[in-house]
Order: sequence, then C-alpha cells, then structure tokens
Amino acid sequence: MQIPLQITFEGGLEPSDALRARIEREAAKLEKFHDRITSCRVAVIGRSHRQRHGDLYAVRLQITGPDVADVVVDRNPPADHAHEDAFVAVRDAFAAARRRLQDRRRKAQGQVKLHEEPPMGRVVQVYPVDGYGFLESGDGREIYFHRNALLNGDFEKLAVGSHVRFHEREGEKGPQASTVHLVRANGRA
Repeated sequence: MQIPLQITFEGGLEPSDALRARIEREAAKLEKFHDRITSCRVAVIGRSHRQRHGDLYAVRLQITGPDVADVVVDRNPPADHAHEDAFVAVRDAFAAARRRLQDRRRKAQGQVKLHEEPPMGRVVQVYPVDGYGFLESGDGREIYFHRNALLNGDFEKLAVGSHVRFHEREGEKGPQASTVHLVRANGRA
C-alpha cells in the first residue's frame, strides 16, 4: 500500500494491540487479491457499553486503488452474536472485502460466468389426460416430456405450437426434456 494502513477504534472501544495486529495481517492478505491497493482505512466500532457480555462490534473498511472505485464494506449485522467478538467481526469484514476484490478482478479480466440460454423448441403433441407430450427441438428431433417437467404448473397452458425452452437429458427410451419452460408472448420463459 502506498498510504499506511489507517486503523481507528470508535464508539468507546479501547485500542487493542492484538486487534491491531489482526487487522494488519488481514490487510496484508488483501494485497494478494489486488496488488494495486493504495490505501485501506479500518474502523472498529464498539456497541452498547451498558453490559459486559453481548456487545456487538461493527467494522467499516474503505479500500482505495488507482484502477477501481473504492471498495466499502460496512459489517454491522444487527443481531449476529458471532460479532460479540471483535476479532470475528474483523475477519468477516475482510472476507467480504476479499470477495469484492476478487469479483472485480474477474470482471476486469473477463472471467464472468455466462449462462447459456436453454435451447428453444415447439410443442408438437400434447396428451393432457396422460400427462405427457413431445416437442420438436431446433434441429428437428422429437423429444418426450412429462407434465412434471413443466415449471409453474404450466402443463395445462400448453397447446400444439407453443414455444418452450428446455433442458435435455437421455431417458430410458431416448432423449427427454427434464425441465420445460413455457415461453410467454414477450419471449420470456
């Protein structure tokens, strides 16, 4: 980091050398996930001071780098009793910051998961009493489906010619659609 780590203890919390050392170790780990961090500010905030046990701690992190917008993590769970321990609150806040930095790095490198749309098909036969039918895939194959494969109870809404999206798997007697989504008029499943 170009600017030294800034640590503050707020809300009446007394500074602790052990907690400061933990924060320094966690901040050093962050640089493994993003090597161009320029500054990191950490505030550990003590909560209600009326009782000895049951105090909850909040942690606020602000991480700055030259090539990304600030990463701000504000871990202030309202009733997470694990956060009665300041060390756990610090660990959780830094874990959230690492996840955000990793996500940003993946996006910058184009490593974002893209989910393919399931293939389109058209219903060619429906047997409502027996609870099954057949659809024609985009490549002209006929694929069996059972009423239970349709999501949202849409089996009764099917008609010959209905457009569907489906997931295919190999059944006992050949290809079968394991999940079928009726495509609405707006093109959405």
